[in-house]
Amino acid sequence: MDNGHRAEASNGSLKQDVIIIGAGFGGLSCAIRLASAGLRVMILERQEHVGGKLQQIRQAGYHFDRGPSTITMPDAFRSVFDHAGVAMENYVQLYELEPRTRNIFADGTVVDLSKNRGSMKEQIAAYSSEDALRYDAFMDESAALYAEANRHFLGKLLLKPSDKYNLQMLRSLLKVRPAVKLDKLLRRYFNHPHTLAMFGRYATYVGSSPYLSPSIFAMMGHVEAEVGIYGVKGGTYQLIEGMTRLACEKGVQILTGVEVHQIAIQNGRVTGVDTDRGFMEAKQVVANGDVLSVNRLLLAPEHRKRMSDARIAKYEPSISGFVTLVGVRRQYDQLLHHTVFFPEQYEPEFEHIFRNRSMPSDPTIYICYSGYSEAGMAPEGASNLFILVNAPYLSEAWNWEEQQTRYGEFVLERLEARGISGLKQSDVLIRYTPQHIEQDTLAHQGSIYGISSNSVKQTFMRPGNQSKDVQGLWYVGGTTHPGGGTPIVTLSGQLVGEQLAVELGKII
Repeated sequence: MDNGHRAEASNGSLKQDVIIIGAGFGGLSCAIRLASAGLRVMILERQEHVGGKLQQIRQAGYHFDRGPSTITMPDAFRSVFDHAGVAMENYVQLYELEPRTRNIFADGTVVDLSKNRGSMKEQIAAYSSEDALRYDAFMDESAALYAEANRHFLGKLLLKPSDKYNLQMLRSLLKVRPAVKLDKLLRRYFNHPHTLAMFGRYATYVGSSPYLSPSIFAMMGHVEAEVGIYGVKGGTYQLIEGMTRLACEKGVQILTGVEVHQIAIQNGRVTGVDTDRGFMEAKQVVANGDVLSVNRLLLAPEHRKRMSDARIAKYEPSISGFVTLVGVRRQYDQLLHHTVFFPEQYEPEFEHIFRNRSMPSDPTIYICYSGYSEAGMAPEGASNLFILVNAPYLSEAWNWEEQQTRYGEFVLERLEARGISGLKQSDVLIRYTPQHIEQDTLAHQGSIYGISSNSVKQTFMRPGNQSKDVQGLWYVGGTTHPGGGTPIVTLSGQLVGEQLAVELGKII
C-alpha cells in the first residue's frame, strides 16, 4: 500500500472539502467516515509510508511491526468498517489471544492473563491467597469503570462547556473517583507486589504512572481479560493496510512524503495548508498528530493565543519508548505472543522516568513475538522480537546519541539473565529511540501518547478536538479527547469525522 499512495501534488489548487494532516489511525478513520458521507478528502503524510507511529519493517526474512502491538477494543476498529458499509473481515482479520499476556516476575512467578477467572484466581493464589479472593470484586469494579467511561467519555465529543460541565457528567466523574490514584484503588483489593505491578502496568497504556494517574485506568483489567486482546493476521500493520485500502476505495487521496509547513489562516479561519509541493486549499483541516506539535510548528503565534508556547510548556508529555527489533535464529519456550518481564521493584521505574527523566536502572521489559501465533513472521526455527522498555520523554537529562548503544546492550543483558539468551548473535538488530519517534512523527518531546494522564486535568480535560483559536481546524490523536492508545485514537477520528460531516451538511 505504501508508495502506491503517492501522487503529485502540483495541482494543489484542486479544492478539497477536508485536508487531513497525518495518516495514522486517527487520520485514516476520520477520512473514511468523511468520505463515506460523500466529502472530498485528502490526507497528507510526511513519512514515506502511511501508519504514523505504526510502521512495518521487513528484513532478512523477519517481519516486525514497529509501534502499537497490543490490540484491544476490537469494536473501535470494526466501527470504521461498519460505518463505511463493508465487512472488516474483507480487509483485515483479527484473532483472539488466550492466554492474553504472560507476566513473568523477578522471582520466577508466572501469571498468564486469562479470560477464565478461575484460572486467574488459581494462578494468583499460588503466591497470594488473599489477592486471589479479591480478584472477582476487582474485575467487577473494572467492568463498571469501563461501562462508565464508555457511556460518558469515550463515545462522544466534548466540544462545548455544557458537554463537560453538567449534572450527568458530574455524577459520572464522582462514580469514577478521579482523585483516587490507580495504585491506591488497586491496594483496596490487592496487597502483593506481583498483583499490584501486573494491574498497575495499565497506566503505561496511556503513557502514565500508576502512582500518579487516576483510577479510571483500572478499567483495562476488564478490557484485556474479558473484552480480549487480539492479534492481527499478517501483523498489526495490516490494520493500517486495511483502513488505507478502504479509504482509497471511498475516494480519499493519500499523498505520502509531503511535508506541511504551515496551516494557512485568513480572518481567523482555515484556508488550506502550505506544503513543500505548494498550497492546497480547504476550509476544514484535521490534524492527526500531537496537538502541541501542530500548534508549535504549523501555526503562527498570533493564530494560537490559547495554545501559546508558555501553555504548551505546562503540559507534561507522556512516556516514550526505547524499542529493539531482534531477528534471531532461536525460539524461546518462555515467550507467548505478549510477554512482560517485571523488575524486582516496580515503583522506581516511574521515579526514573518522570522525576529524573532518565532510563530505569531495572526496567520492565515487554516483548511482542507475533511469530508465536503465526508462521511466516520469521524464518523457520527463528523469532521476530519487538522489545520495548518505557522511556522518559526527551529532555537534556538523557542523551540518546550517547546512550543508545550502551543501554541497548544493557536491555539484552537483562533478558539474557531472564533466560532469553543469544540475542546479541542475531540476524537483525534495530534500535529505535524517543529521538527517532520525534524525528519521524513530530511527537512533542518524543512522547508516544501525547500528554500524560498523571493528573485529573490531563486525563479528563485534554486539549479539545476543535481549535478554540482557528475556525475549521480540528484535532484527532492521543493528545486530544478521548485520549491515548490505538483504539481510543481510532475512536477520536470517528467522532471528529461524524461531527464534521454533520457540520458540512452531510447526513451520516
